[in-house]
Amino acid sequence: MQLVLTPELILEAYRHGMFPMAYSGDSPYIHWICPEERGQLSITDIHISRRLKSTIRSAPYDIKINTDFDGVMRLCAEAAKDRPETWINPSIIATYSQLHDQGHAHSIESWNGDTLVGGIYGLTIGSAFFGESMVSRARDASKICLIHLCARLWKGGFTLFDTQFVNDHLEQFGVYEISHKKYIKQLEPALKQNADYLLTELSQNTIISEYLETRTTQKQ
Repeated sequence: MQLVLTPELILEAYRHGMFPMAYSGDSPYIHWICPEERGQLSITDIHISRRLKSTIRSAPYDIKINTDFDGVMRLCAEAAKDRPETWINPSIIATYSQLHDQGHAHSIESWNGDTLVGGIYGLTIGSAFFGESMVSRARDASKICLIHLCARLWKGGFTLFDTQFVNDHLEQFGVYEISHKKYIKQLEPALKQNADYLLTELSQNTIISEYLETRTTQKQ
């Protein structure tokens, strides 16, 4: 249906397990999605291959947060070989940009010099992070962002990482599905807990180093 999206409407929808998607990037019509099976990632136990961990430690890109939220959204909305269609239309871009301005939506970004080469954006309510989309225009750019994101969520006290769906790309990181009923049961307490995405007193290098070190220690 065609409707006027507002930040308040989107936040309320997420609190009840729903989220909006456009029929296509150039369609004005929005439909509300409420999956029977919900994709989830473990914040503390996401699978990181040995190669990817080594790449993260070598820091091929500058990882930043919220420096170009709109740019990440627009990059996600671009057609690519692996994603010829998009569900992100101008209305979604505009409304999530408002949510970003209000402090509810965030991005994590891979930069190669002055060029944005990958990123992830999503929404936060309480201690829940709702991943919306991720994009890569350089080798491992979005994968590195995903691990840095999990490190930030871990350090910030988040308890739920919703991916909405399961796909082939996320399977390598250990994505799993839970029923809608179980999802709502986990969502409700997460909405009431405080978490900090910004972590303004900590550098991203400190956050990722502590995260990787903690994971290594736990496996010993």
